[in-house]
Amino acid sequence: MKCLLGVSSSLLFAAVLAACSDGAVTSSNAQDSVYDRVFPNPTMPQPTLDDFNGDFAKFMANAKVLKPEIERRQLSLLEMRYDLSNRPSTSCKMSRGKPAQAGIRVKLPPGVTWQQLASMTPAAIKSADLFPAGFFPLPHVNHQEGGMVFPASTIADLKQQTGRDLQRFDLDFDIPEHFLAEFPAAMFLSTRKDLGDVSRGQLITTENFYVLFKDILNPKQLDGMRLLLTPFAQAQFNLTTDRRSERPSLGVSCFDCHINGSTNGAFHLVGDIRPQAMRNRIDTPALRGTNIQQIFGSQRGLESVEDFTEFEQRAAYFDGDPEAATRKGVNTLDRATQVHAMAEMIRIIDFPPSNLDVFGKLDRHHASNAELRGESLFFGKAKCASCHDGAGFTDNSMHDLQAERFFNHRMVNGQQTKDDGPIKTFSLRGIKDTPPYLHDGRLLTLEDTVEFFNLILGLRLSTAEKEDLVSYLCAL
Repeated sequence: MKCLLGVSSSLLFAAVLAACSDGAVTSSNAQDSVYDRVFPNPTMPQPTLDDFNGDFAKFMANAKVLKPEIERRQLSLLEMRYDLSNRPSTSCKMSRGKPAQAGIRVKLPPGVTWQQLASMTPAAIKSADLFPAGFFPLPHVNHQEGGMVFPASTIADLKQQTGRDLQRFDLDFDIPEHFLAEFPAAMFLSTRKDLGDVSRGQLITTENFYVLFKDILNPKQLDGMRLLLTPFAQAQFNLTTDRRSERPSLGVSCFDCHINGSTNGAFHLVGDIRPQAMRNRIDTPALRGTNIQQIFGSQRGLESVEDFTEFEQRAAYFDGDPEAATRKGVNTLDRATQVHAMAEMIRIIDFPPSNLDVFGKLDRHHASNAELRGESLFFGKAKCASCHDGAGFTDNSMHDLQAERFFNHRMVNGQQTKDDGPIKTFSLRGIKDTPPYLHDGRLLTLEDTVEFFNLILGLRLSTAEKEDLVSYLCAL
């Protein structure tokens, strides 16, 4: 490994890529293995701080040299899997007006249509290696390294308001911002529905929360909000030399990822799986409607918002490593005076307004024909309500989609594809506001999501039925 430290990363990239380009590519997924062999890869450990005898400046300088090639590799993967163009919808808009991205963005293998693929058995798709590459698990930008990564918009606004810098020197966010939730997200409270967006279009931070909320939250909720906005040490953002920010950092806050109680698409790796190649990328879910949920966390082993709040600070912030947490400055929250206040605040963050009645059904006097047809499909042929039922559109359970029936396992950019296993049923209320979709953000649009489930569940929906279902999802 030592011999690699002085090698030009661009020359190494070219040499490895040339060595890998030794034959025709037979399918879209086969290209994944080519990208994975570009430095750094799972069989070639990346330089660590110890390799530089603890010299942080030299370690950071080396990481900056490697950064362009790491990001180029991820961009190549994304461009191979998806159509990344900016094509906003003319009809589906988020709560503050940002258009959702329209259309299917997952690319198909050459010569295959979605209808043809949906007519094949899982075994046939697996045998012919025709499972769309965009339906495979999505790896971290640098899966070997992992850690929290924030979109550019969040980094810029937080730095302007608070002076904190969440920019990593070793890598940047990968998914283009036009595929992410609007920034900043609107915020709604179940206790003050009459006010609409209580954020008033602002990014809520320690700088402005008191002025925004002093007259609409009780003292306990207000303190909970303060704590949700307070930065605490985290694996990549802390005061030690084992960090990924140029300057020592106070850390991150809950609302750095859950922007205004929703999401900005920030991601990291789950802390409950090892070895590193087997870990899942995890996309930040919205905290909207947490009051109706009953299971939490990537392991789904947490049965209250209080448990989840405490777990995040003690373990998730540090990739599930208690020793690292102690060394970098874990924040041990007091259950009675801090955790409970944070949880109470989280519980009143509401879904956005919608055209639904008390039973979670469309108001037929204001819904379009396409939305009404989509609703019938949702509760009928499309089988969505089998998991997303009730007024909250979740059964508060776990379901294994068994997507591995459709593909052969392979290594992709440092991540070993594997069975996803049981996945929590997230609420679909306000789903148009929180792209990208699935637990790792592999599905960029609602159209992609409908195609994914149409294939995985064998629904055989027609093109028109898929369009109606998307129209309905936009109305939730």
